[in-house]
Amino acid sequence: MQAAWYSRFGAAEDVLTFGEIDTPSPGPGEVLVRLAFCGVNPSDAKARAGARPGVTKPAFARIIPHSDGSGVIEAVGDGVDATRVGQRVWIWNGQWQRPFGTAAQYIALPAEQAVALPDMVSLEVGATLGIPGLTAAQTVFGGGDVAGRTLLISGGAGAVGHTAVQLAKAGGATVIATASAHAADRVAEAGADHVFDYADPDLAQQIRSVAPEGIDRAVEVEFGRNAALLAEVMKPLGTIATYGSGKDMTPTLPFGPFLFKALKIDISLIYILPLPQRQAMIARLHDALERGALTPAIDRILPLADCAAAHAAVMQPGRAGAVLLDLA
Repeated sequence: MQAAWYSRFGAAEDVLTFGEIDTPSPGPGEVLVRLAFCGVNPSDAKARAGARPGVTKPAFARIIPHSDGSGVIEAVGDGVDATRVGQRVWIWNGQWQRPFGTAAQYIALPAEQAVALPDMVSLEVGATLGIPGLTAAQTVFGGGDVAGRTLLISGGAGAVGHTAVQLAKAGGATVIATASAHAADRVAEAGADHVFDYADPDLAQQIRSVAPEGIDRAVEVEFGRNAALLAEVMKPLGTIATYGSGKDMTPTLPFGPFLFKALKIDISLIYILPLPQRQAMIARLHDALERGALTPAIDRILPLADCAAAHAAVMQPGRAGAVLLDLA
């Protein structure tokens, strides 16, 4: 099969190799999926670059990157229902703590990590549901239903944020989102009731003007940068559901304001979400897709041979959705 892989950390164009390797076989409890698309995420690019704290070399001699994907089950291992052969599926945690991910024409992995794709959902969309989709669902619904609540979603134009806006709106929330000025219309079209420029010096005042009682739940992509803002705009007993802090990985918190509002910090790492909670979030995603309430954005689709270009693209600010690789 064709695949892309790396054996050392470094720049994508220096360490990613494209070529032929053996097609895997499904072991007991596994399925073999012929992949149609794989999703490329910032975490994939950071892992390939060696940017994870304390990690000095790859965990395996050869790593096929990427955790997200979609395709069709071609074979099953012992203990897996044979009627799953031919089923359209999407993949989660394809390369998490495993050497071989979804940047290949085939992947063999535990059967529960290949989720049946609803009939009306394209394989392209299926490849966006792993990290971006599940992160959005968990940060929006991790505390339960959001009907009648006010949510603040930072980075509403990003792959996670754009999906989170749609899910929150479909869940009955009042949605306030932040985005760059040029992306505001796209975020509003996704369903945000109010969109504000995250660079505006009066951002806190603008948020308070439309949510005078405060924010019930914040979905936060840059926790460190926005901690002071959140202290101002959150409702007492509110929850900050954060999944990133890339621009400030050692944040200083305004503890007093957090304390006297008794704010809760809920950090999501979707790779280690327990299976029952994961299944609940999968159900949320499928429900929104089936109701036509969710259309994940796709910025571009590149051929597998351009894996290095995809790693560069996914790290570019301002992209309008997911970056996929076409594995046909």
